[in-house]
Amino acid sequence: MQPTGGQTEEMTIAGLNLIQQALTIYDRNLRLAVCNRRFQEMFDLPQGLVTPGADFSDTIRYLAMRGDYGDVGDIDDFVRTRVEQASTFERHYMERTRANGRTISVEGSPLPQGGWVTVYTDISRTKQQEALLRGRSEELSDQLLTYSEELAATNRQLESTITALEEAKRQITEAEARTRLTAEMMPAHIAHVGPDRCYTYSNRRLTSVMPGSKADIIGVHAAEVLGAQPWSVIGPQLDKAYAGEPSVFEFSHEPSSRRIRVALTPDQSAGGVYILSMDITEESQTRAALQQTRRREMAAQLTSGLAHDFSNLLTIILGMQSRLGRMGLPAQADELINATLAAARRGGGLLNRIADITGPREHEPVPTDLVAFLADLETLARSALPAGITLGIENIDASDRYLLDAGMLQDSLLNLLLNARDACGSRGSITLTATALQGTWLEFAVTDTGPGFTPDALVHALDQFFTTKGGEGSGLGLSMVYDMTKLAGGRIALANGDQGGRVSLRLPLRPAGATRPPGLVLLVEDSPDLRSTLRDMLRSAGHSVIEATSVDEAQALITELPEISAVLSDIVLEGDKTGLDLAALPRRADCPLVLMTSLPPDDPLHRVAAGAGPVLRKPFTATQLDAALNTGVRP
Repeated sequence: MQPTGGQTEEMTIAGLNLIQQALTIYDRNLRLAVCNRRFQEMFDLPQGLVTPGADFSDTIRYLAMRGDYGDVGDIDDFVRTRVEQASTFERHYMERTRANGRTISVEGSPLPQGGWVTVYTDISRTKQQEALLRGRSEELSDQLLTYSEELAATNRQLESTITALEEAKRQITEAEARTRLTAEMMPAHIAHVGPDRCYTYSNRRLTSVMPGSKADIIGVHAAEVLGAQPWSVIGPQLDKAYAGEPSVFEFSHEPSSRRIRVALTPDQSAGGVYILSMDITEESQTRAALQQTRRREMAAQLTSGLAHDFSNLLTIILGMQSRLGRMGLPAQADELINATLAAARRGGGLLNRIADITGPREHEPVPTDLVAFLADLETLARSALPAGITLGIENIDASDRYLLDAGMLQDSLLNLLLNARDACGSRGSITLTATALQGTWLEFAVTDTGPGFTPDALVHALDQFFTTKGGEGSGLGLSMVYDMTKLAGGRIALANGDQGGRVSLRLPLRPAGATRPPGLVLLVEDSPDLRSTLRDMLRSAGHSVIEATSVDEAQALITELPEISAVLSDIVLEGDKTGLDLAALPRRADCPLVLMTSLPPDDPLHRVAAGAGPVLRKPFTATQLDAALNTGVRP
């Protein structure tokens, strides 16, 4: 266990008290910072002068008035002179004999930040021995005697110097330890490479920022530590840093599928480079989702007016063609009229697709059982596949519950599966795999045995209105998938495999935790028919159900039945109170409340409810209801 600050100070004072010499430390203002007990005993000082904060001038005055300095004349002048000498902070050594006959050596060493460390040694015995030696050794030459005295003085000075050096070493060691601890605590890799591009220093964060890198890297070349793909990105930037150009850049670390930000700072003194690397995967996911939301808002502003005008034009065309069809024109005209009507209707459908892309849509992830989700998706997809096309769904290391917008993801994957169906024609196979990638991404990959993507399609397939289906395609399918993936903060990639095409969606991997066990659910709904349907959904999931039609009834049941484990309530209920009033009532922290409504998202009540907790938009499925109840969010 590490000592506290107070314990450390007590241990330091205890250690100083064991020293046979007197020791004081005065700060740059010549106020006492610390002294040992020997200082008070040696000079017989009152407690006030050995208390931290005591003024140096007061101690000099006290000793002068007591006669320790002999006859000093004007005491004020003497004190002022001694304070001025001390304020120069120059190293000094002196010996003086006190009024009591004891001889004291005084060794003063200035501190780097200002102030004094002074060591006082009682050398009375040494002086007596020197006098005795001088008296008994008159036969010795003056030169030998002088040498002995100088040696003794030098030894005393050396002893004081060693004490000061040991203190300085201790302070430097503590500062270095604090610096290293700070570097280890930072959520980033901090390192230094020398002129030979080999690491000279590194904290222990590299493998957590870029998994797969070497762990023991001191003295190893950066290319060997990082691996081929990261080095291909970092190496050229490192060359610029060695040339004196600092840089900050981002790149995708392919071995771990993470997004990394790197800052390179030239080391002008040693000719190396300082490196700071951070994992910004979640930041980049959030940034991508925000950018896509802004793009949607801009696209909505640009297209809303055009869509309105085109809708009016198409309505006029449909009306005029219908009138032409009733005018008894020749049979040859019927074919043209019908073709015009079909084209106008297709244009109306296209406008609706554009509105779906640019219109407001929120990414609303909820806890989703991936196994159940894929089972439902397989049921929907198989009904749209011809008999000659097989569908395989594989779940690889991704069988847990995750936070996903199930509706948005289902639309995207169905779109990809139908595209794969069109690529295969009448015969072939389609495979959908779900894989958890290194704790960062949840990847859904759709592969088929069709002809694959053309070079042009690999470049432009995600562009709006690009299609390879001629007049049968709108060119909006993949662009909608791209849009929904970006809203989730994910990535989409197109490629050709050994046989056929491959489209992969990578969504941020967000585990949703364990499923809430079945319990007693309070259902608050004033429509008998809807209440019956919801009751069956809840009982099918294993829950027991108790019902209420108003906020007052619900409040009474919550008070009487503490075993209620969750509340499912409509927003609009009987009486003046709404589900929002129910959400404001006190209840247990482990009893979540889920609100449901058919109100549009821009309705004021809907907006307030969204800030209070999970909101289910009617109609919803049993899977969506189960996911909402398992969030465990307490508003």
